[in-house]
Amino acid sequence: MSTNSSIRLIRHATLLVTIEDTTFLVDPMLSAPGVNPPIQDTPNQRDNPLVPLPDIELAYDAVVVTHRHTDHFDEAAKAELDPDVPLFCQPAEKEAFVEDGFTDVRPIEDKTMFNGITIHRTSGRHGHGELAKQMAPVSGFVFEADETLYVVGDTIWYDAVEETLERFDPDIVVLNAGEARFNHGKPITMGVSDVAAVQAATDAQIIAVHMETINHCLLTRDELRANTENVHIPADGELISL
Repeated sequence: MSTNSSIRLIRHATLLVTIEDTTFLVDPMLSAPGVNPPIQDTPNQRDNPLVPLPDIELAYDAVVVTHRHTDHFDEAAKAELDPDVPLFCQPAEKEAFVEDGFTDVRPIEDKTMFNGITIHRTSGRHGHGELAKQMAPVSGFVFEADETLYVVGDTIWYDAVEETLERFDPDIVVLNAGEARFNHGKPITMGVSDVAAVQAATDAQIIAVHMETINHCLLTRDELRANTENVHIPADGELISL
């Protein structure tokens, strides 16, 4: 990627992804700390978000939403985003964004172009078994320009993620870790073993986010750092030049 390309973790899964001269705001969750109730049926009942937003200007050319769970698109985002911004999403969620008042909703069935960047929508599995069906649909997105960035989204490690890595051979992979879970069933986002599986399948730079912000994300940055190698685990607000 060019020297102008970067990823800035805002908080949780909210990112500013700059590719050459175009910036995408990914999965905007903009609520102030504690204004949202806890995710229910989870091991703790702390109000969300657990931490504040960093003091960073959100300047962007387009918005990308992997799915409309409230920790990826919330009421604050609906109120604060420019309603005329190009907004890329899953086809199944187009009408919900239109009903929210957004005027330039661009659902991606397979792929699309924006400012010379090809954006591919990819599959995700948000958990295991019946729980994954209840949590669906979720997506990831691959951004292709001079080099390739794969934002995996809320998913566990499974064959479709492996196939995406093989197909696109990305240079950078952003994983939603945190090992989010309920009181029943297996985790619904990546944990240590999932991250290790991704590392075994690619030589891309791995960036892990989606931690320490929502009450059901139980894997901490320190725990992931202690159990992995060569994984970039940014702090909130941190800028990673690519």
